[in-house]
Amino acid sequence: MRRVLFKSLLFALLLPLAAAAQDFLPELVKRIKPSAVAIEAFDSRGQTIARGSGFFVGADRIITNRHVIEGSYRAEVHLLNDKRVPVKGVLAVDGEGDLALLQVDLPQNVQITPLPLVRRAPQEGESIVVIGNPFGLEGSVSNGIVSAVREIPGYGKIIQITASISPGSSGSPVVNMAGQVIGVATLQAEEGQNLNFAVPAARILQLKVGDARTFSELATETQKNKRVAAQRLYSQGLAQLSTDDFARALPYFQKAADIDPTYAEAWYQAGYCFGLLGRHAEALKASRQAAKLRPDWAATYVNIGASSFALGQFKDAYEAYRNAVGIDANDPQTQFALGLTLDKLNRTGEAIINYRRALELKTDLVPAMENLGLALFKQKRYAEAADAFEQLKVYRPDARTYNYIGECLLESGKAAESIDAFNTAIGYSPDMDKARYNLGRAYIQTGNVDMATAQYNLLRDSKSDYADRLLVLIKP
Repeated sequence: MRRVLFKSLLFALLLPLAAAAQDFLPELVKRIKPSAVAIEAFDSRGQTIARGSGFFVGADRIITNRHVIEGSYRAEVHLLNDKRVPVKGVLAVDGEGDLALLQVDLPQNVQITPLPLVRRAPQEGESIVVIGNPFGLEGSVSNGIVSAVREIPGYGKIIQITASISPGSSGSPVVNMAGQVIGVATLQAEEGQNLNFAVPAARILQLKVGDARTFSELATETQKNKRVAAQRLYSQGLAQLSTDDFARALPYFQKAADIDPTYAEAWYQAGYCFGLLGRHAEALKASRQAAKLRPDWAATYVNIGASSFALGQFKDAYEAYRNAVGIDANDPQTQFALGLTLDKLNRTGEAIINYRRALELKTDLVPAMENLGLALFKQKRYAEAADAFEQLKVYRPDARTYNYIGECLLESGKAAESIDAFNTAIGYSPDMDKARYNLGRAYIQTGNVDMATAQYNLLRDSKSDYADRLLVLIKP
């Protein structure tokens, strides 16, 4: 009864909040709509070849998707009041982000408020609104939430949203409940996948703005430059990569690299996909080509290091990770990977240095804590190893961690204290034979042969390989 009463009270409290959010939404849309526009692109004969969306980021500047204006002779912007204004030129382009910054001349009697941009990435679950022009329906509104913020190596962040992005909505502002732009609606996965994406607003702020180029100048440049066609394929690959579908993403990056063999980013992503598909020899070939084209890009050497490590080519992996660290010493994952490689080369002392560097950069990097402890244990530095495992216990209090702590205590001559640690490990995982074997060893060192024998019997009954190992210690 009390639980039902609590749920009823909670529902009563949340209902007005939900209603208030719904009541607020129309006001938010009303405020944003005048800053959102429809964009129509024409060929040299005046025929419409594309429609899309955009929004004002300055008094005379509009952001849209690059593909909306690609190959066009001219373009017009449709304002909310049915006015049409010509696009004067293109100020900046981000091919991989599929962004274009347009310049327009507004009539003096037209005042538009630019939408504010947010540099930070949104939170998953955050409510958003998209105002676009799907299928030519100007000023259409869809709302939803941020379903994921995905980090794509070699590219950056992409925002996945539940609000629909339909043909004609490309370039729409994706706005949070404060009326701030968090992204630009730009990617939609193909082949029937119902996934909607946006490029973060931070990418707009990174555009390199130059003098306005006419559409004919941009078209001429596009025809001469293979990169544009390659970037179109690259963007399609990103859409698949954002869903962790590496097999589908790979062909897009391969085709992009085929069209433009100087496209380092396409080679990099191909290498990344090959690696995650376990095709490491092919990954090395693609990643080395990326490194050749962009020798100052740390991520390419990380790819080379990862595939070399997977193939057991630890010296090559070491050289690759060392190059990556030489370019960017502030990446904790790279420092950790270099430590793992040094461990494989039996250069344990140097591995310890890199594990510690990784933890200085990211104090909660659990794998680095574990491997630091193991490396210190290997060097018989048991007190330091115990400290590392005690820190690991904060983040991962499990059977394996307590067994590590017990082993450090046992090797330090603290058998009585180690018993508690091994018992805790077994409490977490009763089937952990190694912890039970270690517990037997600890009982032997404290002179309690009966308890050691009890552990042997349990190991024998479970047909563990540790049983005979413990028996040898009980009856040498």
